[in-house]
Amino acid sequence: MVTTRVLVVGAGFAGFGAARGLSRRTTADTEVVLLNPTDYFLYLPLLPQVAAAVLEPRRVTVSLTRALPRVRLVLGEATSVDLDGRRVRYSGPEGDEGELAYDRLVLTVGSVNRLLPVPGIAEHAHGFRGLPEALYLRDHMIRQLELAGAADDAGERAARKTFVVVGAGYTGTEVAAQGQLLTRDLARHQPALRGEPPPRWLLLDIADRVLPELDERLSRTADRVLRGRGVEVRTGTSVKEATHDGVLLDDGESVPTRSLVWCVGVRPDPLVSKVGLPTERGRLVVDQYLRVPAREGVYACGDAAAVPDLERPGGFTPMTAQHAWRQGAAAARNIAADLGRGEAAPYRHHDRGFAVDLGGVHAAANPFGLPLSGPLAGAVTRGYHLAAMPGNRTRVAADWLLDAVLPRQAAQLGLLRSWSVPLDTASPEPARIPGGPEKL
Repeated sequence: MVTTRVLVVGAGFAGFGAARGLSRRTTADTEVVLLNPTDYFLYLPLLPQVAAAVLEPRRVTVSLTRALPRVRLVLGEATSVDLDGRRVRYSGPEGDEGELAYDRLVLTVGSVNRLLPVPGIAEHAHGFRGLPEALYLRDHMIRQLELAGAADDAGERAARKTFVVVGAGYTGTEVAAQGQLLTRDLARHQPALRGEPPPRWLLLDIADRVLPELDERLSRTADRVLRGRGVEVRTGTSVKEATHDGVLLDDGESVPTRSLVWCVGVRPDPLVSKVGLPTERGRLVVDQYLRVPAREGVYACGDAAAVPDLERPGGFTPMTAQHAWRQGAAAARNIAADLGRGEAAPYRHHDRGFAVDLGGVHAAANPFGLPLSGPLAGAVTRGYHLAAMPGNRTRVAADWLLDAVLPRQAAQLGLLRSWSVPLDTASPEPARIPGGPEKL
């Protein structure tokens, strides 16, 4: 008979890791419930390859019910947390409202796009945090090249062949690298565009180098590969204003474009600020055991939590998938200990390095501090992703093999429009804005 319910809110890296760990560490008298807007876990690091038509969309999604057979999935998005009443209210996928009681709570709601007060960004930029956004961007890039081929006006033609990515962090760098390869290939197969200069890509960041949060050697490798392909890397530069016809850079240059991809960064899900507990830069303050102080039975981890960095006293662990994954497992271990199984332990990490896929055979990686580039880094990067994914490994490897020997499928799916994947939302996964036709 079930005596204890552990409720995990969110199924990102931290939530999936926590739910999986709890299902393995607890017994039949504990019910593990997972509340999430979708029925899948999304492997975010490979999302740029979905946008670039390297991987099919389902390859980066893992069914929660199949991967977590001992966990009860409830479809819905948390709207509020009643800490005194030990209940979480949520909105279901068909507009229904509900609530879930809990004995232990794990908040892993993750993060959403960070929107800066730049005029026109919310109306004209496209974010890149979820599967709908990746699918939309894929269609958008294909459409722009097709429309460029049909345009008679040289100015419009150039604008549709120009793509601007703001934010040269992990996501923005990969989006620019993968997108440049796709559009270059598309242009080669457009008869009207043959013989013209290739599509123009700009990667902007206010930092003084790409990948500013990673090792400088990774940064130099990525910069060299991008520039070698013709990507215009503009450091110390950002967007001052965005319009339907283009962007104005803060150095005064005007760039005609129909494609602005916003990869500036993320912020914790707005639900965190509604909980009414202390935060650090929008993240819920927790102790080294991932427990929320003064709230018995409440834990938080991943992007939603400010977790003390025991390797760098006084700081907090960064918002990365690596940390979220490990913190989810640590939270599961500590909750199980709280329920009488095993011993609790503080969250302590050891940096294993990072890997950035730059498309084709190129990558930048530093596994365990060893800097790599070129095909070897590419092999290590893809091997790392295959090892880290909780499912679909064979299908992902098959898509990579097919991409190496066959041309990419460059047809629009037409499933999503820009108004259905808004840049600034409380939860970027579901399409939630009703609307009208997209401007091209």
